[in-house]
Amino acid sequence: MDYLVLALSHAWGLLTGLDPDVWAAVGTSVWVSGAASALAAAAAVPAGVAVALGRFPGRQPLLLVLNTLMALPTVVVGLLVYGLIGRQGPLGWLGLLYTPPGIVLGEFLLVLPLMTNLVVSAVEGLDPRFLQTCRALGAGPWATGRMALWEARLGVLAALVAGFGRAVGEVGVAMMLGGNIRGYTRTMTTAIALETSKGEFELGLALGIVLLSVALGVNAALFALRRRSA
Repeated sequence: MDYLVLALSHAWGLLTGLDPDVWAAVGTSVWVSGAASALAAAAAVPAGVAVALGRFPGRQPLLLVLNTLMALPTVVVGLLVYGLIGRQGPLGWLGLLYTPPGIVLGEFLLVLPLMTNLVVSAVEGLDPRFLQTCRALGAGPWATGRMALWEARLGVLAALVAGFGRAVGEVGVAMMLGGNIRGYTRTMTTAIALETSKGEFELGLALGIVLLSVALGVNAALFALRRRSA
């Protein structure tokens, strides 16, 4: 117990003392996760609305694929993207491996199915009379989609927040595609894994406190959005 208390004290000192290794990892995590979530949102929101409102051949298999990809292990995503952007891969000439943009690409592919599926659920959860009203008013597909997005805005926002939470807390993609380079691609999760294995428990604990704080903030935002939509 004394060991844990002492470690917490040292970890708090690293945080309040603005330790450069700690805050560099925090900054990298927030940057790459935020960028990946923003890119995923730009694709997931229109795609989710289109899938939710559309009736087209292959819609049910597409929903099945989206549901399956929500549970895709992060190391599998990392492996696939590594094959794409590695030196021998088709996108190797871009030089994305072991760079922050490489992590962004991996996390984008990781959270895209999650965001899309949650947007689909949010739009499909609207009152059935909504679509009937849109048709009665003669609204076209684009107008209906915009109105559906507005009506389901709280659920859509919850989907975006959940996507960011998934991105900031993952370790497999960041480790495989970023290489855990100090001050460049090292994120909170990869730093926790590395420093703990090296015996630097205090540094790992400091980053764990920040990561838990971020997770708490994400879940608080989700809770607030759900309460507003209830």
